[in-house]
Amino acid sequence: MCGIAGFWGDGYNHNEASVILNEMGSSIAHRGPDDSGVFFDERSGLGLAHRRLSILDLSSSGSQPMVSKDDRYVIVFNGEIYNHLEIRKELDAASANPNQWKGYSDTETILAGFLFWGVRATLTRLVGMFAIALWDEQSWTLTLIRDRVGEKPLYYGIQNECLVFGSELKALKKHSKFNGDIDRESLALYFKRGFIPAPNSIYKGVFKLPQASLLEINLSDVESKVLGQPELYWSLENTIIDGHIRPLSGSFERNSTTLESTLLRSVTQQQISDVPVGAFLSGGIDSSLIAALMQSQSSIPVSTFTIGFEDADFNEANQANVIAKKLGTSHNELYMPPSEGLKVIPQLPHLYDEPFADPSQLPMILLAEMTKRHVTVALSGDGGDELFGGYNRYLLVQRIWKKVSKFPLPLRKFIIKVLSTPSIKSLELLFRKLSPLVPERYAYSQPIDKLTKLISVLDAASPEQIYTCLISHLNDPIEMVLDTDISEVNLVWGDKLKASVLFEEWMMAMDIQTYLPDDVLVKVDRASMGSSLEVRAPLLDHRVIEEAWKIPFEEKVYGNHGKMPLRNILYKYIPEKYFDVSKKGFGVPIADWLRGPLRDWAEIHLDEALLIEQGYLNSSTVRKMWCEHLKGEKNWQYQLWDVLMFQSWLEYNEKY
Repeated sequence: MCGIAGFWGDGYNHNEASVILNEMGSSIAHRGPDDSGVFFDERSGLGLAHRRLSILDLSSSGSQPMVSKDDRYVIVFNGEIYNHLEIRKELDAASANPNQWKGYSDTETILAGFLFWGVRATLTRLVGMFAIALWDEQSWTLTLIRDRVGEKPLYYGIQNECLVFGSELKALKKHSKFNGDIDRESLALYFKRGFIPAPNSIYKGVFKLPQASLLEINLSDVESKVLGQPELYWSLENTIIDGHIRPLSGSFERNSTTLESTLLRSVTQQQISDVPVGAFLSGGIDSSLIAALMQSQSSIPVSTFTIGFEDADFNEANQANVIAKKLGTSHNELYMPPSEGLKVIPQLPHLYDEPFADPSQLPMILLAEMTKRHVTVALSGDGGDELFGGYNRYLLVQRIWKKVSKFPLPLRKFIIKVLSTPSIKSLELLFRKLSPLVPERYAYSQPIDKLTKLISVLDAASPEQIYTCLISHLNDPIEMVLDTDISEVNLVWGDKLKASVLFEEWMMAMDIQTYLPDDVLVKVDRASMGSSLEVRAPLLDHRVIEEAWKIPFEEKVYGNHGKMPLRNILYKYIPEKYFDVSKKGFGVPIADWLRGPLRDWAEIHLDEALLIEQGYLNSSTVRKMWCEHLKGEKNWQYQLWDVLMFQSWLEYNEKY
């Protein structure tokens, strides 16, 4: 795992370029503390910087920037290619690079593939996570590439006639020509979802390279300051459609066995490392399955890691401990009191570079710090919900629509008004009195939040609108962000796919294209790389993804349970009774913390005079939310966290 950066522009000599490149690389040294390197071609003005976290081939043979054997290509690469040894065998068999390997790094393998097969043909062979910048000396072309799911980040843009790019925005900001003008439309998107979806970034003219895409840039693009559109080299949409055309035709058991074989191969390959490997373990289906498959292949206890809370509604540590004992792993756990959250908050603007407001970023940072003390690589269960129907919204949207659509809209609006009248405190008291009567398997964590969401969708005009509402923090972020011209922020697309699959599958596909790469994977990448920890996700192996979409939806979701194929595999290792508990989710008790230990910190950033002076947010909207939250009339925890993360980022951005 590493960090990459670079620029392309006129007017720099070798010494000037080296200074800039080293500064860009040093800004992301946490991504690669083990080694560094730069490359500059004075004729073209192209520069590359690299920071290395040594995982495979710890010797200098794996150092970057790396030049191909014929001097045509220069590469900087962030990620891991899990099947690179298989690719080497294929190259050797074709006499493409026999007996000429300098080492055994995956970077060298990629370069040899680019030379022999070409860029696109090589990408189809790669299994892994990656962000790549490839300079072609022959054609004076720079190619930026991102992995199929978007596990590894890559930003780029033209700033004052200079192309800048890198793993994190902080690297781009080190270039003297970086503008740093805030994009208010992106800010509105942020307040819609709590993150900024690709291809947008918080800055004007700077973009995230979308998942599964490459962008070829030549000299005329840079000189004209107009870049082309990224090109897909792998299509999730086609994968889903192909899965429906050619589904697995066996029984549920047989299909689960086929999936298990693919998963085992993925887990085996993702444990290849020259440094210690462990696993995150929350006690849920996904992480427990990954830990179980790892332990089944190991003669010694696998190191597992979890984080807990004193608040029982959010604590998964007890469940994780039970699973760890059953599997026989070497388990490590850390509890996170509010005081630890306060310590982490000042790190957030630096780690995340742009406004990012998933509160589980707090425990993720502490989990990564703890894990790094024991191992350098950790496997996670990310992707299971999106691929196998794990989120409640996949079960609820159609059910809600069938019920609410029977009633006229005026009646639904009246019901919303009635249900919205009781204060949060009153509802919490009611739920506390009723909770002893509800069986544990039907007891949802954070029921007030779920009820509030349900109320908000009663006046929806379509299932798509219900889905959009459920995934949104604010339905109309224009009320929050000042001076933005757009009248609507619409995050629903995929009409072609919608005609080919079930609506539930369409929602899953939308989440894989937005929530997964721009929230879940951003959270994990920045938190883990902040501690120089590499996190790998076996469920996001594209072979697993392609297998998953061949499994009929009715085999993934049955009754009120999703992820049935994963459960079926897991129960071979751990009896089902161990999972007869409600899933907490990787959440944080932000609502209570904002009324308690975080209140003073929040008040500083929500000061009305400060908001007016900054001129980005509607101060009256913010203050109304804050007062209602403090009084317990409403629970605005996520919306307020969005504001606080933007305010913290803005304060940090002005200083640095």
